[in-house]
Amino acid sequence: MRKIFTVILLLLVFFQSGIIQAQDLLKSTDLSTLKVDYLSDSDIAKIKLQLQSNNATIDQVKPMALAKGMSETEFDKLKIRLGGQQTTMNVTSTKDNQKIDARETARKQEKIVNKKIKDTVNALVFGSELFDNPTLNFEPNLNLATPVNYVLGPGDEIQVSVYGVQEFNATIPITVEGKVDIQYVGQIPVSGMTIEAATQKIKAALASVYSTVRSGQSQVEVSLSGIRTIKITLIGSKQPGNYSVSSLATVYNALFLGGGPGENGSYRNIELLRNNKVYKNIDIYKFLVNGNQSDNVGLKDNDVIRIPAYTHRVTIEGEVRRPGIFEMKAGETFKDLLTFASGFNDFAYTASVNILQKTNKEFKVKDIQTSEYGIYKPLAGDVYRVSKILNRFENRIKIEGAVFRPNIYSYYDGMRVSDLIKQAEGLKEDAYTNRATIIRLNSDLTTEVTHVNLDKVLAGDLNADISLKREDIVTVYSILDFKEIYKITIDGEVKNPGEYDYHDNLTLNDLIVQAGGLSGAASNRVEIARMRKSKIIDDSNPERVELFTLEITPENNEQLNVFVLKPFDAINIRKMPVYNKPEMVSISGAVQYSGKYVLASKKEKIYDIIQRAGGLTAVANLDGVKIKRPIQAKQIEDLENVDLNLGKKDSIQKKLTKKLKEDLKYSTIPVEWRKILKDPNDNTNVTLFPGDEIEVSVYNESVKVIGNVLLTSEIPYSKGKGFGYYLDAVGGTNAKGWKKKTYIIYPNGKAAVSSSFFFIRSYPKVLPGSQIVVPEKPETRKMSTGEWVSIGSVITSIALLIVTAFKP
Repeated sequence: MRKIFTVILLLLVFFQSGIIQAQDLLKSTDLSTLKVDYLSDSDIAKIKLQLQSNNATIDQVKPMALAKGMSETEFDKLKIRLGGQQTTMNVTSTKDNQKIDARETARKQEKIVNKKIKDTVNALVFGSELFDNPTLNFEPNLNLATPVNYVLGPGDEIQVSVYGVQEFNATIPITVEGKVDIQYVGQIPVSGMTIEAATQKIKAALASVYSTVRSGQSQVEVSLSGIRTIKITLIGSKQPGNYSVSSLATVYNALFLGGGPGENGSYRNIELLRNNKVYKNIDIYKFLVNGNQSDNVGLKDNDVIRIPAYTHRVTIEGEVRRPGIFEMKAGETFKDLLTFASGFNDFAYTASVNILQKTNKEFKVKDIQTSEYGIYKPLAGDVYRVSKILNRFENRIKIEGAVFRPNIYSYYDGMRVSDLIKQAEGLKEDAYTNRATIIRLNSDLTTEVTHVNLDKVLAGDLNADISLKREDIVTVYSILDFKEIYKITIDGEVKNPGEYDYHDNLTLNDLIVQAGGLSGAASNRVEIARMRKSKIIDDSNPERVELFTLEITPENNEQLNVFVLKPFDAINIRKMPVYNKPEMVSISGAVQYSGKYVLASKKEKIYDIIQRAGGLTAVANLDGVKIKRPIQAKQIEDLENVDLNLGKKDSIQKKLTKKLKEDLKYSTIPVEWRKILKDPNDNTNVTLFPGDEIEVSVYNESVKVIGNVLLTSEIPYSKGKGFGYYLDAVGGTNAKGWKKKTYIIYPNGKAAVSSSFFFIRSYPKVLPGSQIVVPEKPETRKMSTGEWVSIGSVITSIALLIVTAFKP
């Protein structure tokens, strides 16, 4: 009964404190009749002001409001009218004046950077690259859990959270006096305490105010939200000086900011001074070689990192995985140096290492053997040179040629030829067993050849089965190596003429089938030329080859007579005397029946084809008949073979060849159709070639004027009018027009140019459908004023000479 009374009494005290805090908020002692819907906006604003003045939220006064008789429904309405204020109290930080959510875990820390200077002096010193790499800066991770041994101090910020039945959240800075000021609790000294100890102290202080913390219904959490900045000093680094770093920073982070040890700085005996005493000796090699960060301790305010000068440095070069300059400690051996250099590489000579040492007066050379690696202690300035292994083999032997597995094999004492052949899986079927050769390397590096009879070796003759030596090369020959490669040639009317391999008993039928068979143009005549062989010279017989003429059946690839061929025979399948496939020309334009026509004879002329096409239509231009003939590849080849004697640098011939290949696909043959109609035997009635294209243009009653004229246009044809009339009709030539070189292109493709006689220029006749072309004047360089002055001076001088010469 006494316990129940005590609990009731505590509840009354709690509610009474809540009433006292909210007395300014709700004046009335009875809220059972309060209707939130009847409250005005000014009433709601007053309630908000009262809550703010008491640093309370609507949820914190809920127990008091319910105790005064307010229903849950009315309280919810009031909460909505107030705008759903936050259910937890936030304390504004004096540092950044920002509200921090209770669930926020990211910490704040001033960004600390330092401009890096690339180390070129100590580039070969092992460890220097550690401080040149911008991606390896050893910055502390601010988002990790708070270290329990972290010591708080002025400038830090802690976040205090109470959650459970009661809630409280605030971010509180530690003052310069080393205290935190918690609302309703007061000031608590935490400077110099670990975060774990400070948590217990703050929790005890909160328990005196928050009863649910004391009873365990609410939990307290203290974490680090803002990291203070501390001052440290670097001595002996590339960039010595005072640095501001995070209180979570470590020695390696500070060394990175200072650029690492200076030119002569030690990497293995760095001192961390704290309170004017050596707190820790740092050896960076522990991290570089083993990844051990035991020396990477945290820093405190006013720490000094001193980098003394090195005492022992040595150089290792050559065939090691990491050549460079290394710092050695007292008592360390060459084996430790090899560990720092990551050991020998795959091609190192490891039996001994050459050392270049310095004495008081000069250099000296020393060699250490494998057995001394673990006991030899390097001296300051030693240069270790690790050389390559020799490019030779201690047990190599080789077999090549007609064996199933030619390769390099390992040699052993007592090895014989038969043993090596057995290792190579035996001889191939084409092996030449009468003789094999062994090329042997003598002690003076000269070579000699030894011969072996493989028949006797395989028969078990020990005298023939000689012992081998290191570096022997055994060659087993193939009978195919001694056989000449014969060829045979077939040409003419076969599908795939060319050169083929000769085989024993090869017949003419075999070769014809191999060449794809006979073509449709093959005749029954075959000529075979065979080389002549003789041991004596017969000058009386002038024949160089022996000729055979055979009769075959062109319709069949298999001939009745079997003719056996011999090496280097040349076979020629002749073509039928008459075997012409139909060849065509085309005709287009103003004819009755345009299209393609087969050349009925080898001498078919243009007149014949036009007649076969039904003749010209009524709209045909009798002066507009022409032939377009494709330019043949042989014409281009002939042009390329002609030497125009234009000089090596002249590009005219190249331009002509390029124009024929790429621009001009046809050559044009003008046709005088009026003359042909009068006399079909006229020379303009040309014989047609396969591929020719006959074009008959439609009568056009206009004349086209193009080129360098003011207006490119077509002018209606006017009988009897000349060049001048049509040039005037388009406004004449422009500034670049070359009138005296004007030419005309007639409808049949023929061209004519103007000519002059005794300063009288005559122009060709203009016909309907013609084109008048005005070319562009070539560019000429005008003489400068200086050139005119020079000419005038020369003329004046000549005049003076003449006057002087004729003066009496």
